[in-house]
Amino acid sequence: MEQTPKISIIVPVYNVEPYLRQCMDSLINQTYQNIEIICVDDGSTDASGEILERYMAKSANVQVVHQKNSGLSAARNIGFSFSTGDYIMYVDSDDWIDLETCEVAVNTATEHKADIVFWPYIREFDSAQLPKTMFFDDFIYFDQESFFTQVYTTISGLHGTYLKHPENADTLVTAWGKLYRKAIIAENNAVFVDTKEIGTEDALYNLCVLRSVKRGVYIRRYFNHYRKTNSMSLTSTYKPKLRSQWKRLFEHMRLVVQKSEHCNNLLAALNNRISLSIIGLGLNALALPNRKAWREIRSILSDPEYRAAIKKLPMRYFLPHWWVFFACCKLNFSAGVFLLLKCIKRMK
Repeated sequence: MEQTPKISIIVPVYNVEPYLRQCMDSLINQTYQNIEIICVDDGSTDASGEILERYMAKSANVQVVHQKNSGLSAARNIGFSFSTGDYIMYVDSDDWIDLETCEVAVNTATEHKADIVFWPYIREFDSAQLPKTMFFDDFIYFDQESFFTQVYTTISGLHGTYLKHPENADTLVTAWGKLYRKAIIAENNAVFVDTKEIGTEDALYNLCVLRSVKRGVYIRRYFNHYRKTNSMSLTSTYKPKLRSQWKRLFEHMRLVVQKSEHCNNLLAALNNRISLSIIGLGLNALALPNRKAWREIRSILSDPEYRAAIKKLPMRYFLPHWWVFFACCKLNFSAGVFLLLKCIKRMK
């Protein structure tokens, strides 16, 4: 009898006591059973560690690793080092997945010999559920060339008609919502870089992992449920290091894409990502009092790296409201950008 592939599900955990049971229940009750669930308790100070121990006691599929608080990236890397599966999935401990996720994903990967299978997700707000996707076909098979053009380049940054929707800049970059063939992670020596250094880790990780994909599959099944709360918003707490962290992220990404034979296309897409990051940096600034927020936005728009990026940003693809926003950026019209960001914040 042919052995079924094994999936290693890596779950970094830190102080998520109110949400952890929903996450773990969605994992231990998967319809596909050849899985291992590796939970890395990253020094939680609430009852998360004890909850994990109880799940490990009742399910042979659950393994718990306790470590001193080292951050999300370190927790994922430790989880990967313990994995023994043929495929890797990452699930954040305050989210949850549908019960058939593993079964559908691994069957799709096996049938199409895919290096990666990925799918869209639902943003779970307190009073609403909003789906998030970039592709509206039910199924897309990517060969090496089409994956590079439509997926990999888009992880570097939005390009072409994808620029119509700057709000989709990070739709494809998440580490969760994907089933990776473990071998492509290992052969690229890919690890998550500490978020304290680069602000956000998933885009860089996927640039490192997915550069060697030969076959990929997208399925329009909204398996992942991404919990969104006000406390997670960029506008809730000002992050003074965010600009310098993102600059280091872009430099890391630049070093990766420069190794590609198609580096010019990737660098152009990355330039677009840098330009579009003004939205996130601006929303972060709005956590400050108005006068300080305006000064911070003026500083961002005057920053030489952002001036250079925005100068090259193609404008012809933007819908009218985004065209106005980035025209204000190009003109260094900080008051206009400030007011438009206020509008964006109210719509989020």
